[in-house]
Amino acid sequence: MKKTYPHIVPMLTKPAIAAGSLAGQQPEIAADDLLLRPWQPADGPAVVAAYDDEALQRWHCWTMTDDEALEWIASWAKRWQSESAASWAVVEAGQVAGQIGLRRIDLNEAQASVSYWVVPAARGRRIAPRALTAMSTWAFGTLGLHRLELSHATANQPSCRVAQLAGFAAEGTKRSEALHADGWHDMHLHARLASDR
Repeated sequence: MKKTYPHIVPMLTKPAIAAGSLAGQQPEIAADDLLLRPWQPADGPAVVAAYDDEALQRWHCWTMTDDEALEWIASWAKRWQSESAASWAVVEAGQVAGQIGLRRIDLNEAQASVSYWVVPAARGRRIAPRALTAMSTWAFGTLGLHRLELSHATANQPSCRVAQLAGFAAEGTKRSEALHADGWHDMHLHARLASDR
């Protein structure tokens, strides 16, 4: 069976992952003392506090009100259902410690981009690389993705360390790729394949 790009010409290859493989899911993923779970309305204050952090604002360029945080949380079920993106609250000792997610999911090509952040009080304990490793294991082993990519500003060295610790190889620099509050940033590109050890 040929796959078709929407409103274009048929392809000679089949979709790598069947449509519907992600819809309806919102699994919990255990990672030692961390739990990756779907976002809940009760997480709203934690999301507002996270996006109030100057370091997170610098790299993610967001801030949220209480109402916006609830809308953001509610949007994830729709994104899961449309198979366009997925996100988990990273929970440590019952508290939201961060976020880990898949963006720009392409089931035809079996790939996605990664995003993550950690709240200030939880930094320094390798929460982000542990959560990224756990999510990657699920994405490759259960969902069947072939490639995960992540990008971070070249000036964001902590994010570079997260990528390295989680086994994401550096692939190059994308020049002037992302607009931040202080202007255009070059971005490092990292990737991990399902076949990588």
